[in-house]
Amino acid sequence: MTALWTRDAAVAATGGRPLGRDWTAAGVVIDSRKAGPGDLFVALPGERVDGHDFVAQALQAGAAAALVARRPDGLGDDAPLLLVPDVLEALAALGRAARDRSSARIAAVTGSVGKTGSKEMLAAALAAYGPTQASQGNLNNHIGAPLSLARLAPTVAHAVFELGMNHPDEIRPLARLVRPHAALITNVELVHAGYFTGIEQIADAKAEILEGLEPGGAAVLNRDNSQFDRLAGHAARLGVGRVVTFGTGAGADVRLLAASSDAAGTRVEAEVAGRRLAWTVGGIGRHWALNSLGVAATLLALDLDPATGMAALGEVAAMRGRGGQVRLDLPGGALTLIDESYNASPPAVRAALAVFADTRPATGSRRIAVLGDMLELGAGAPAAHRGLAAAVTAAAPDVVFLVGPQMRSLAVTLPTGLVAGHADRSEDLAAKVAAAVGPGDVVLVKGSLGMRMKAIVTALEALAVPARRVVNGG
Repeated sequence: MTALWTRDAAVAATGGRPLGRDWTAAGVVIDSRKAGPGDLFVALPGERVDGHDFVAQALQAGAAAALVARRPDGLGDDAPLLLVPDVLEALAALGRAARDRSSARIAAVTGSVGKTGSKEMLAAALAAYGPTQASQGNLNNHIGAPLSLARLAPTVAHAVFELGMNHPDEIRPLARLVRPHAALITNVELVHAGYFTGIEQIADAKAEILEGLEPGGAAVLNRDNSQFDRLAGHAARLGVGRVVTFGTGAGADVRLLAASSDAAGTRVEAEVAGRRLAWTVGGIGRHWALNSLGVAATLLALDLDPATGMAALGEVAAMRGRGGQVRLDLPGGALTLIDESYNASPPAVRAALAVFADTRPATGSRRIAVLGDMLELGAGAPAAHRGLAAAVTAAAPDVVFLVGPQMRSLAVTLPTGLVAGHADRSEDLAAKVAAAVGPGDVVLVKGSLGMRMKAIVTALEALAVPARRVVNGG
């Protein structure tokens, strides 16, 4: 077992008091169900559950120790515990100590859309140069970022961290904890608009990532984005001496020349710092091509030769819930499910519809879109949903199903007869969608996480015999 944290190192980082037997941890977890041999279980308190209630379960599963604010009942005297005043603050302290001891070159990623895919591409690209670590899944908030840092092994050469927010002042402390050498802002759009007064305020919140840059660090900015000048202004105000840009215009350091997609992925041709390069991304769609430009620009910002890293992107595809495509074998043929059930915003829905439009059903079969409400849009929600009409009709679906009260605004703008069903809850529409699909169809399921679009996905997967098969994605 490779040591990530010894008891003495964890005590030094947190100032906590060790109880019970000595220990060494190879991992850090916050979910007792995922605790295994050698893990340090962090017993976070929560609104619905308290991690302290699961310490015994984690230790029984083989966890090396538990980070706690009180001694749980029922444990033996030798139970390996690290007692601290505040567990979340102690987790942040572990992250800070891991960052302090690391010699890795670090990239941080934020943006309104595309940050998780960009993080995954960056991780794959950086792995071509040496041992690399990245935040897992969607661990990008005040818990996820410290947890990801606390897992940072001292031996890695590069690391990538995703930082997210839906309010002002959320990214700033995370960026100062991560202290990246390069900070990529994929774009700024009207996402989480219900918590901001306008897109400019969203740009200001995204720019907080620049406040954590190490001396000599670089900002990586999307030159095509409407907020580029505002972001560049923040970089100048903060004394960031280097800005690397990407986009489609001639002024970008990394400029798109051509992009084309098929079932295997997306082929990209670009000019990178004056040099013509080509690469393939496993993800399908022009948005993957554009996001990959930001990856190349980040490699430049880290003073790496992009040709080496970009060659590794062919294995990076959309994950389930974020555009991953799944082949479901039905009696009589296969159905292609485009699973976008994790989240939704106006630009993300348009990107998903573009991929949907390019995914061909079998002869005589149909293209079916199932769209759920986009949440956190505030007073602009009705207009934002109506504004999807052109993208929906351009995708040429044969049938549309809608989920959520806001989708009524879209329903009234679509051609008569196109909408085959509407319900405020996904669970109330799942059976109807499942009954409507058939062999050879292409089905897009897209909506915000709070709309529980996974219920639609689950209903479709239940049709498969004997099992689903991944086409593109995890």
